Amino acid sequence: MTVSDSNLVGKLLIAMPDMSDPRFAKTVVYMCAHSEEGGMGLIVNKPQPEIKFAKLLEQMEIPVTASARDVRVHYGGPVEQQRGFVLHSNDYASDNGTLDVDDDFRMTATLQVLEDIAKGEGPDVSMMALGYAGWGPGQLEYEIGQNGWLTSPPSDEILFGPDNDGKWAAALKLLGVDPLLLSATAGRA
Repeated sequence: MTVSDSNLVGKLLIAMPDMSDPRFAKTVVYMCAHSEEGGMGLIVNKPQPEIKFAKLLEQMEIPVTASARDVRVHYGGPVEQQRGFVLHSNDYASDNGTLDVDDDFRMTATLQVLEDIAKGEGPDVSMMALGYAGWGPGQLEYEIGQNGWLTSPPSDEILFGPDNDGKWAAALKLLGVDPLLLSATAGRA
């Protein structure tokens, strides 16, 4: 199977050490959509600690109840950074705007998910991303072919765990790769 044949939906993209775009240095991206028209994913290891979820809800005039969960806000990528995306467990779906990524995870980009989280009725597990990572037709396949990214299945800990600094190395270890031994150059046989 070639990269152009593969569907990356529900997979992690792990940036190689020599990623030339500083916005993606040591990032782990969860792919929510991928087709011949391009790809869309959320960076899951770049938190924005200066942005508090409760403050976002307050700015959007969404009332918060005592049963509301706190959700960590991440930098999801350089595209549409003013727009929010909630990556979450499959126990929640809004009436519209929920994308079934795979059997385990969904992504919702509606106000309803934020209102439900504020009421304590949202998904059991979630993270919010401001912005997303996007690729045009063939762009991601080219970057993978140029040794820009590795791919891996996801884990709950990498998607939703608190150790954002360790997620890149943990994602590599899912593949059996020691980050200290990873070469930035690809060989051609």
